[in-house]
Amino acid sequence: MASEEQLSVIKGAKVLMVGAGGIGCELLKTLALSGFEDIHIIDMDTIEVSNLNRQFLFRQKHVGQSKAKVAREAVLKFRPHIKITPYHANVKDPEFNVDFFKQFSVVLNGLDNLDARRHVNRLCLASGVPLVESGTTGFLGQVTVHVKGKTECYECQPKPSPKTYPVCTITSTPTKFVHCIVWAKDLLFAKLFGNKNQENDLNVRSTDASSSSEHTEDVFERRADEDVEQYGRRIYDHVFGYNIEVALRNEETWKNRHKPRPVYTRDVLPPRPVEQNGNKDKASNTGDPSSVSAMVSLGLKNPQDLWSLRENSEVFLESLRLFFLKREKEIGQLGFDKDDQLAVEFVTSAANIRAASFGIPLHSLFEAKGIAGNIVHAVATTNAIIAGLIVLEAMKVLQNDVKSYRMTYCLEHPSRKMLLMPVEPFEPNKFCYVCSETPLTLEIDTHRSKLRDFVEKIVKAKLGMSLPLIMHGVALLYEVGDDLEEDEVANYAANLDKVLSELPSPVTGGTILTVEDLQQELKCSINIKHREEFDEEKEPDGMILSGWTPALATEKNKTSDNGPSSSNASETAPLEPEDDDEIEIILKDPEILAAGKKRKSSDVSLAACSEISSATGEMLTKSKVEEDDSHSDIVTVDGNLDTTKKKRVQ
Repeated sequence: MASEEQLSVIKGAKVLMVGAGGIGCELLKTLALSGFEDIHIIDMDTIEVSNLNRQFLFRQKHVGQSKAKVAREAVLKFRPHIKITPYHANVKDPEFNVDFFKQFSVVLNGLDNLDARRHVNRLCLASGVPLVESGTTGFLGQVTVHVKGKTECYECQPKPSPKTYPVCTITSTPTKFVHCIVWAKDLLFAKLFGNKNQENDLNVRSTDASSSSEHTEDVFERRADEDVEQYGRRIYDHVFGYNIEVALRNEETWKNRHKPRPVYTRDVLPPRPVEQNGNKDKASNTGDPSSVSAMVSLGLKNPQDLWSLRENSEVFLESLRLFFLKREKEIGQLGFDKDDQLAVEFVTSAANIRAASFGIPLHSLFEAKGIAGNIVHAVATTNAIIAGLIVLEAMKVLQNDVKSYRMTYCLEHPSRKMLLMPVEPFEPNKFCYVCSETPLTLEIDTHRSKLRDFVEKIVKAKLGMSLPLIMHGVALLYEVGDDLEEDEVANYAANLDKVLSELPSPVTGGTILTVEDLQQELKCSINIKHREEFDEEKEPDGMILSGWTPALATEKNKTSDNGPSSSNASETAPLEPEDDDEIEIILKDPEILAAGKKRKSSDVSLAACSEISSATGEMLTKSKVEEDDSHSDIVTVDGNLDTTKKKRVQ
């Protein structure tokens, strides 16, 4: 039962919720039942059928409608006297600026991605509004409190980036099913249905120097006299047959590896029928493109069934056929979407055929969708527990009860007979570039890299800035915004294509750049260090950003990837676990060479650990590490990092 003091602060509080999904639905209900009377909700998503098993405020009739608006309507039915204001919008939209955030007593996050979390963290720091962060993954969950100047901010510790794989592994020597998924999703699907002008590593294979003249054409272009099935079989034979034969010519590659087997349509499918099976067109009688399904067309009903090589081949050809017959207008601009049934069927079948060729176990569509979409299936009970913990921490924040703040981990397995493990928060990290404004260092070839590379790969991708402004001393090199004059826009656009050392105010070794985001009210300094040689495999971006945390001289923990490959094939898949019997909390960022901090296991539990999901950016806990590439709720543990003691909040 809440005390009179608690009831007073609750009723007088103005709360901002960001996210109205799994956690958000539970959180809104709990806030309403706890006495909060002025709640604002921001969510850009609409309701999907897959949400209904856990986002209990929604029903079948709500599919396609705004989550924020429907959640409001549902809660007002049992709490009609309270005020709920929904925003069907992106929290990164300009209207949600620092002044907007300043009107709230506390911000409560129920987000599912790292980028939005970082953005909200910065707005809360700039506005001085406390933030209660949360995340769930299956049975695992976590709630943390972030108050400017009193606790560490959300970015005080580096967050792991999505697991990346070398392009050569994806294109030439896959050994795991996830490699096949990445190949099917980021290379083949993108090549057939995405931007035709975008180069990727399938182009390299298709025009291999050792290939005969008949294969030097762009085989992915459909010929004028070619029907859809002929085109599909030709693509199948090229990527699963001919390309594998070309790869086998390099005998050195396969001396210590399992040799793949070329697969052609003639090996697994009957000859092409003279007439198409009329029953196949039942795949989309509704006229709704999203309802088109190769499984329906072929009579395959259970997504958890393991298809044979022949069935996968039939699904591959049928899904490709349906894309061209039913969704031809979309081809050329499609990107993979885990909620696009036909896209999932195509990627699953393509990955399985490639897996069969390389001797890798096949997976069901249900399993493949989880890997391709980085899905960890939600547990409604976990969301409810985390929502309750968020409200408890929000009440402490509203009472300014700093000594009672807790980071709470929801565990899957009992530790010390506890499933909820509270931990005292830590003080701000003095090396955090977000809340402590510590300078960063960027190693880059200033004679070859363009300003565009710096903006896209560093300022936006790594620093997460939305509306950046870049200055060299008093010289303004780049700026974006609606209030710019046409000549200014043209000038900054021209600067983007200039090499750093050739800018109006040259950027060379020793230069200090000031980067600022006016929307986030975040400013940081970057020391430029000129470097000419980079390892193309380990440092594909040709630049290394460091300085987020003190580097630890631990050679073992150096990452082999500092960013996405040129093919975009590597920004997929969950983190892989490392075998370790001693479970400890690790904070590890693959973008920082040999850098990281580790909290002692005694700070939480000898059998509990916390990490950030690489797929969703959500915080999670886990007491048992399982080696399973098909789930993204796996933590990375490593008992060899040096321990850096951090101060708890006093």
